[in-house]
Amino acid sequence: MASLTGQSPGLAEQLQLQLLEDAIPESRVLIIMTGGTICMRPSPSGFVPARGFQEQCLARVPTFNNGSPASMMDVVVNAAGEVRAHPSLRTPQTAYGRRVHYTVFEFEELLDSSSIDAKGWAEIARAVERNYTLFDGFVILHGTDSLAYTCSALSFMLQNLGKPVILTGSQAPMLELQNDATDNLLGSLVVAGHFMIPEVCLYFNNRLFRGNRSIKVAASDFAAFDSPNCPPLAVTTSMRTNVNWELVNRPRSLEHFRITTNLDTTHVACLRIFPGIKPEMVDAVLKLDGLRGLVLETFGAGNAPSGQDNAMTKVLADAIKRGIVIVNVTQCMTGSVSPVYAPGMSLSRAGVVAGLDMTTEAALTKLSYLLALPDSTPEWVAKSMSVSLRGELTEVSQPAFRHPDGALPERVQSLTVLGYAIAQGDLERVQEIVTQEHYWLLNDADYSGNTPIHLAATSQSINILQYMLLQGGSVHLRNQNGRTPLFLAANAGLSEHVLLLRKSGAHLHSDERAAAQLLAQRRPGVWRLAGIERDEGPENS
Repeated sequence: MASLTGQSPGLAEQLQLQLLEDAIPESRVLIIMTGGTICMRPSPSGFVPARGFQEQCLARVPTFNNGSPASMMDVVVNAAGEVRAHPSLRTPQTAYGRRVHYTVFEFEELLDSSSIDAKGWAEIARAVERNYTLFDGFVILHGTDSLAYTCSALSFMLQNLGKPVILTGSQAPMLELQNDATDNLLGSLVVAGHFMIPEVCLYFNNRLFRGNRSIKVAASDFAAFDSPNCPPLAVTTSMRTNVNWELVNRPRSLEHFRITTNLDTTHVACLRIFPGIKPEMVDAVLKLDGLRGLVLETFGAGNAPSGQDNAMTKVLADAIKRGIVIVNVTQCMTGSVSPVYAPGMSLSRAGVVAGLDMTTEAALTKLSYLLALPDSTPEWVAKSMSVSLRGELTEVSQPAFRHPDGALPERVQSLTVLGYAIAQGDLERVQEIVTQEHYWLLNDADYSGNTPIHLAATSQSINILQYMLLQGGSVHLRNQNGRTPLFLAANAGLSEHVLLLRKSGAHLHSDERAAAQLLAQRRPGVWRLAGIERDEGPENS
């Protein structure tokens, strides 16, 4: 950039430009590379996963690298808690007024997705858990063949998730001239770095799907995935990314983020019913050694051949009596298992669980997840399979209501009224407003970037904060000053609020820790509750 005199910018102008650059807010995102087509290179034996993705594919592309001075980002790389500094990149400033600061963490063994299993899912879950407090969001690069299975599995393994975890991949490698990898990865980075969607999602071909609702529908088309029974959570257009906020699931418990890794995949199976299938075939599968659960893909609304002597139904009923959980899902692309026809009714009476509108991938991984939980019984697992845990199915007994999209001034007015109610400690009024405007207000922000959780974190009413958290408000969003609700509560000296926020999974952002360390010198007690020890490095929790 030239100065007003036409000469190169002087030191003062350079410093001014640097200050302007430094003032742009940043989101921290960790890209976890597991392998897949997106990072592949040609070899004599065909495409194979290759290393150095960040250097070879991203650093050279202006949309992924704004050319700012190189910096390092800490990444926890193993179970021992070893932290290694990784070179990082920054995107240019986005349409939302911020940049995404990110680094790529590559697994030691890069896999084609057709080779991934429960062990690989656990490795991904642990990578997210170890780095959960260091980053605002996560993007997982994965092959497409089993991507829907991994999305579904992770949705159950990552419990009380409060940050976006976006999985993506590509049909063509990024190093190929014509590819879909660039748009898929850039879209995933923008979503993970800008939108507080605390779900395991799949981003592909400009659409963001709920992970456990996704299926692969094309082997080679760029539009490789769809979510037939659930609209996209977001759609990227030429102008912006439009989020369907009323569909977004949020954590509704006062618990920390944690993971479950011991999915019982070795004791479940999937069987597709076809015309002329013999009961003996089904019986042979159900008598496999160690089998504990079966996903049965049936016709239409959940029908299977039974025969005049109901031989098939008897085989299924006998297996259920032996403690095997059988879940009925439809072979159709859209629709739900609903026992309205006689064959479906007979399966239901035999004890087969209606999987409603779950995908096969979701049913299989959910069954594996539930069977692995401590003290689980076949009866409890069967009952839980028809209950939505992560938005994986539509519970037919609960009608869904859409809130009309009001004009912006109405939303601002509602947020202002809510802010006054929080400040006045009027819990009843807060409940009334949130009930009427639930989807819009939970994570909306005022002119200072403060969400209702920010406001409740400094309100004198602990009951209002607890109510807002139980409604699914995010504890991880930051205001325009880069402050989380936990920082504000600790700075206000509200110990009870700090404890409640911590119980809900809140932690100080890495950008806040330096200021928190200084403030802890004057008020160590409340900052200790927030996770800061005087003269101590970053927390490990």
